[in-house]
Amino acid sequence: MRTIKIFDTTLRDGEQSPGASMNIGEKLQLARQLARLGVDVIEAGFAIASPGDFEAIKTICSEVEGPVMCSLARAREEDIKRAYEAVMEAPKRRIHTFHSTSDIHLKHQFRVSREEALRRSVEMVKLARSLVDDVEFSPMDATRSDAGYLCEVLEAVIDAGAGTVNIPDTVGYSIPNEFGALIKTITEKVKNINKAVISVHCHNDLGLAVANSLSAVINGAGQIECTINGIGERAGNCSMEEVVMALRTRRDIFNADTNINTEEIMRSSRLVTKITGISVQPNKAIVGANAFAHESGIHQDGLLKEKSTYEIIRPETIGLHKTKLVLGKHSGRHAFKTRLKEIGYELTDEEINIAFERFKKLADQKKDIFDEDLETLISEEVAKVEEVYSLIDLNITSGINQKPTAMIKIKAGDNIIEKTEHGDGPVDATYKAIVSATDAKCSLLKFEVKSITGGTDALGEVMVTLEEGGRSVRGHGADTDIIVASAKAYINALNKLAKGMRDKKPFCC
Repeated sequence: MRTIKIFDTTLRDGEQSPGASMNIGEKLQLARQLARLGVDVIEAGFAIASPGDFEAIKTICSEVEGPVMCSLARAREEDIKRAYEAVMEAPKRRIHTFHSTSDIHLKHQFRVSREEALRRSVEMVKLARSLVDDVEFSPMDATRSDAGYLCEVLEAVIDAGAGTVNIPDTVGYSIPNEFGALIKTITEKVKNINKAVISVHCHNDLGLAVANSLSAVINGAGQIECTINGIGERAGNCSMEEVVMALRTRRDIFNADTNINTEEIMRSSRLVTKITGISVQPNKAIVGANAFAHESGIHQDGLLKEKSTYEIIRPETIGLHKTKLVLGKHSGRHAFKTRLKEIGYELTDEEINIAFERFKKLADQKKDIFDEDLETLISEEVAKVEEVYSLIDLNITSGINQKPTAMIKIKAGDNIIEKTEHGDGPVDATYKAIVSATDAKCSLLKFEVKSITGGTDALGEVMVTLEEGGRSVRGHGADTDIIVASAKAYINALNKLAKGMRDKKPFCC
């Protein structure tokens, strides 16, 4: 039974999904969850892309233990050195450098010869190897490269010190039998391939990223690069949860497994959705809302008699189970802290005190407190953005024969601003009042609302996307009152706009 390494690039390639940029607090929160999930490598970002990315990688490397910490770098000296500065504090560190090998890229994008691309690749791998013991090299657009030249490059970079060679299907062009044959060719033609791990990085433009990755495993790949929920550039990447559960469910075929703690899959999926605002389609494999739902009478009958008739994966295996009432308004600080630790959150005493106060307020509003409520509460606190504006008070009047009206009080610096506005509904009135109070010039692009748990007293969650001057940001808010949650989400987004977005990251792999 082989162990396939899982290289998670949610924080790098996943963040390249349109609108999915994360702040440092969100990246750190997700990195901690990835460590609990048991991924082998975390590609924490692209160090030279922006000061924000660099600081996020440094923070993750100094505060998260377990996985190998990796930064991406182009085959350029300044990139390699910046990547090293970002990961140098990690106990286990890797530099991942890349250069295109396809004639399409070399001619039209890089405008260099094959010989020059080979020389640059070897020199930069040697530089990276002089700084860290663990170096990965990717020949970008490998699946549209000449196989002979590709093998020549791989052999050269392995000789230069690359311990992992990653084969990217950069534009999602390949199909499973073709991609598997390429991996097999590499194992047979690259003379020193036994000195390196073959990795694969598949994009999902034709919906074949998972299938291609599995085909690669059959043909000798030892590492899969993937993202939670399959997010990423364009149509996304190989979905971590799908490829992991395929390997585990069909060990009879692959004779391989991973180190992933699958019971953390559902929590990881929900956290990525919460942070990025990218919802999972209901019929998505493994983590979709309907993945373990059965409506057909025939299916229901079979399940009631024997679950294996229509379920090839037990929901409990991925951490999907009925939530239990664990806390209420009479619970103390110790029980609260203990339960947070049980579901994977270790906070400082100061963070515990702040979160406990919020928990008590929530417990006064809700009869039942579920784990999902706690996760939402803590996620808001951990990833909290610096407040330029803060909500002080909100009063709403609305009815069938009454014009919806919102009176809002907002703190901006040392000033308390009070505004009253009318609207087509209570949310519209609230947003008009916020805009009036803050002189915001942004546009509302997206508004989403859902309940965290069941029941009429459920904690409501609102996500909005605002755009101003070509920049778009997401705001998140949660409350038992959905209008208050809506106000919190809008103000959260305004605070992000006020702080400013990081530089746009370059594209790779």
